[in-house]
Amino acid sequence: GAGGAGAAADEAPAEKTEFDVVIEEVPSSARIASIKVVRALANLALTEAKDLIEGLPKKVKEGVSKDEAEDAKKQLEEVGAKVSIA
Repeated sequence: GAGGAGAAADEAPAEKTEFDVVIEEVPSSARIASIKVVRALANLALTEAKDLIEGLPKKVKEGVSKDEAEDAKKQLEEVGAKVSIA
């Protein structure tokens, strides 16, 4: 059967090229600064950024390059947010 080739391709992990930046937690003291960073990174309106910060964990960037993901993570961590890259 020809099905064997497809199964082998599924097993070999391809090098990841797209990453999601996920805000896990924001301490109350860092909320305003985090909202400002989220607005800049995701190009969101104030209300949208505030809603995003209130409903954690949430993705702030999806399908971005490793460099862009690392940069966003660094900016968010500088203001006190706990961030992961998936």
